Amino acid sequence: MTSQLLEVTQEQEGFRIDKAVSALLPELSRSAVQNLCAAGQVLLNGAPASKSAQVRAGDQVTVEVPDPEPLEVEAEDIPLKIVYEDDDLLVVNKPKGMVVHPAPGNYTGTLVNALLAHCGESLSGIGGVIRPGIVHRIDKDTSGLLIVAKNDLAHQSLSEQIKVHSFTREYAAIVHGRFKEAAFTVDAPIGRSPVDRKKMCVTDRGGRVAVTHVEVLEEFRAFSHVRCRLETGRTHQIRVHLSYLGHPVAGDPLYGPKKTPIKDTQGQCLHAKTIGFTHPRTGERLFFDSALPEYFQRLLEKLRQQG
Repeated sequence: MTSQLLEVTQEQEGFRIDKAVSALLPELSRSAVQNLCAAGQVLLNGAPASKSAQVRAGDQVTVEVPDPEPLEVEAEDIPLKIVYEDDDLLVVNKPKGMVVHPAPGNYTGTLVNALLAHCGESLSGIGGVIRPGIVHRIDKDTSGLLIVAKNDLAHQSLSEQIKVHSFTREYAAIVHGRFKEAAFTVDAPIGRSPVDRKKMCVTDRGGRVAVTHVEVLEEFRAFSHVRCRLETGRTHQIRVHLSYLGHPVAGDPLYGPKKTPIKDTQGQCLHAKTIGFTHPRTGERLFFDSALPEYFQRLLEKLRQQG
């Protein structure tokens, strides 16, 4: 059992405690916090708190996280493209089509299954039995760089960097349409869609702060190649923000148009190209950049030929 003492910030003023804790500890989902509340493992100013308790700035919240249960997910000998590895973490280049962690419908063939075979028991336990070592995620049909923590020290440090926006994440995307500006920022809160629970949307009602910086790299007749830098990391953030602007990611089956001339991307044309962070043990600032994958380069060449 590990215990973490948190102080509620002004940003969480008036939040339910489950929402506040999940904001302060990104490695814990809101449902995980609710389960901890039900078990009496979340204390508000020293007293057990229900999941719906409201918090105020300055409140002290103690979260007791149980030791990880024996992992039931099986290790699978799946090849990994490892960009960097040491005793604390590794950076992998995830291919399009691979799910990050087991979930209903995808209990095998995931990145976690592959990591268990590669790392054995040397993975952070903070993510729980299904998500060991997973500090942040990218969608199944998004390719690119992902960092994995091998121990809790690394996990906590990297999660804190994400929370304070010092963790660099840049994506390459091909999107519908052309832009009036060469560079701009999208600052629009994102929350769960009230119409379709599988989707996220820009909303002021219960939405969380979401900021994406966009730079246009190349324009074509009806598409643009852009770089997107995440300041925050909400679910589907880039896909939602670009769709909200009327420029959905090419090939996006969830947020893009039903009819599109882009047929061969096998999902959205979105690649996690660059990550940068401070090493949790050495303090060294590290950056890693990946080449655009074949599917992405193929579409770029096709668009260039069309003019």
